[in-house]
Amino acid sequence: MNPHSIEIENLSLGYMDSLRAKREIFPPFSTAADKSQLIALAGRNGVGKSTFLRTLTGLQRIFTGNIYINGKASATLSRKDYADLMSFVSTETVRVMHLKVFDLVAMGRYTYTDLFGSLSVNDEKIIVDSLKMVGMSDFAWRNVSELSDGERQRAMIARALVQDTPIMILDEPTAFLDIPNKYEIILLLKNLTRTKSKTIIFATHDLNIALMLADKIWLMTNGKMYEGTPSELMQTSAFDEMLAGTKLKMENGEIKFK
Repeated sequence: MNPHSIEIENLSLGYMDSLRAKREIFPPFSTAADKSQLIALAGRNGVGKSTFLRTLTGLQRIFTGNIYINGKASATLSRKDYADLMSFVSTETVRVMHLKVFDLVAMGRYTYTDLFGSLSVNDEKIIVDSLKMVGMSDFAWRNVSELSDGERQRAMIARALVQDTPIMILDEPTAFLDIPNKYEIILLLKNLTRTKSKTIIFATHDLNIALMLADKIWLMTNGKMYEGTPSELMQTSAFDEMLAGTKLKMENGEIKFK
């Protein structure tokens, strides 16, 4: 039996404070992700979504518990191993003067280049194709500093695409996009899970998109991780817990005012 792409075992989230004391922000939970799955990570601000994603990608040390990637304990993986297995699109803004979009995206090919970082003809084709996939072909030779927030986000997704990893992790990939472009990007990600057998996890605040397009939802509420297909979660109290204390409710798969 093939291992899960990602297996999470009794993982808790937290940090070390200035006094070197452990501060837990989310209690232990276990879950898993498989090939060809598009997983939406949802939850209110401050619940720990970004901390979770940074822990998954090895950018933050595990607080307690274990993470296995393709059956291997994450603690045994080098940064090169992570780069081969997993690409990450964060919410951080790239601020480098005179950096062209093409060159930004090309950085995703660094694990495939020689000692001099030279791009092959195949590398360049992959970069061009990825820019086309995210609708950024006409921006290839624009400075990144001249892009809008939405255009910059598309360029970062293209960089993750050229890295060509079996797992993609994206923190709020549609945060700066309008409604049509939100759906276009998530549909692109969904297509990659089908055509390339990728495991893709994306954090989102847009529950309508998650309910409509995700294969599975990881829903972080105060102290509990719910998981399941959208229809499965609709049969639980998960969304009611997340919306508690607001003037919103979940009704027939949509968020509405009470």
